[in-house]
Amino acid sequence: MRTLALCVLTLYVLTGSACSVMKHRSINPTGASFSQAYEIKGFKRLVFVSGQVPEDEKEKVPPDFRSQAELVWKNIELQLKAANMTLQDIVRFTIYLSDRKYRGESYEVRHKVLGAHEPSMTIIITGIYDSQWLLEIDAIAAK
Repeated sequence: MRTLALCVLTLYVLTGSACSVMKHRSINPTGASFSQAYEIKGFKRLVFVSGQVPEDEKEKVPPDFRSQAELVWKNIELQLKAANMTLQDIVRFTIYLSDRKYRGESYEVRHKVLGAHEPSMTIIITGIYDSQWLLEIDAIAAK
């Protein structure tokens, strides 16, 4: 019974079912399209967007980083749209870069896409599943 109560409490907290209006705020925003922390209260839904990669609907991969980054953000936007959300609903995202030399271009594209919206973020430099992909991004959105 104790486990069931904990599961129900966890579900209650995760769904935010007792709250009616979602509020959010950036904590220590950096001015670089992310904040050191991002608080949300009163959300009703969470959407977890799996890592989006730089492939279009025909599985074509653009040759340069900037085009790949723009395509990845477009793919995230499409996933959020399918959930009746927008990029402004993102509360956290992780960018996986294949090389740190792409940090500057990644910032430029991210800032163009997100504008003044500054959710929390982590960047990880790592090997990526497909050698053609120069980045991958996953996201969490709340509404």
